[in-house]
Amino acid sequence: MNTDFINLTTENLASEHLCCIIRSKKPHPGVEAKRQWLAERLKEGHVFRKLNVKGCVFIEYAPLETAWVPIIGNNYYYVYCLWVTGGPKGNGYGRALMEYCLADAKEKAKSGICMLGAKKQKSWLSDQSFAKKFGFEVVDTTDNGYELLALSFDGTTPEFAPNAKKLEVENKELTIYYDMQCPYICQSIENVKQYCEVNDVPVSLIQVDTLQKAKELPCVFNNWAAFYKGKFETVNLLLDVNYLKRILKK
Repeated sequence: MNTDFINLTTENLASEHLCCIIRSKKPHPGVEAKRQWLAERLKEGHVFRKLNVKGCVFIEYAPLETAWVPIIGNNYYYVYCLWVTGGPKGNGYGRALMEYCLADAKEKAKSGICMLGAKKQKSWLSDQSFAKKFGFEVVDTTDNGYELLALSFDGTTPEFAPNAKKLEVENKELTIYYDMQCPYICQSIENVKQYCEVNDVPVSLIQVDTLQKAKELPCVFNNWAAFYKGKFETVNLLLDVNYLKRILKK
């Protein structure tokens, strides 16, 4: 197994590959938006650790207090994403990345680590069955099947903010909250815009551009959340035509 891992820093951020499966040789708007977002987050203790190759092998986590999610707790890390795909999969990289996060948390005397999951594995969420092998347990739930998984070192647990369990908004049209944490978001926003323009579908696209806005969201959130007819639908940011049609038929 290749053990050449590196962490992104403010010094190397501009030149490093961001480990996503976007393969554009030209500057990509989503990747560059991600760089800008990370430039501020790294100062807050955000960690992006990756295999030093142009592949998709990385973990991304942050102190829960500054993580852009409506989850509350003291002295925890929040894992946004742990992703290994393609040729590197099956070689122990996922375990190595999770073990690094665990060691980092213990070295910094954290109370534990948490992540977003669901009763049934959802697209665009890290593999919760993998996390449970390390001792992660469900510590909070929402009425629509999302779960907060946590590995506690001291018996304390985080929880969803009360507003995250609301799962409703007043706006009845297609409504999407998003931030720039993932390189795919720009592409997904453009896809939604195009579909809605062609099909005359009203849509509200709301950028979550501050920590406060993220903490106050009316639903679970990892970087994206869609509502329709006032009801929360999904955190799946890859809203292709078929997915959109299914939501809009409701």
